[in-house]
Amino acid sequence: MKAESKVLPTVISTLRAFQMVSWSFFGIRKRSEFHKDAAQVTPAQLVFVAVVSGLLFVIGLIVVVNLIV
Repeated sequence: MKAESKVLPTVISTLRAFQMVSWSFFGIRKRSEFHKDAAQVTPAQLVFVAVVSGLLFVIGLIVVVNLIV
């Protein structure tokens, strides 16, 4: 049971990191929300999520350009 209780906060904080990166892509973020999220997410999670999100964004742009051209 301890393994399940340890995994759930990790999943939730990773989803929180995806939310943080998504908001930062748009540049819209309240300072109070940033501080609340920063307390729950580790830097390693944030870097991983940022790299994955950046790759997905670039791949999405490539697909859109190939569909248009």
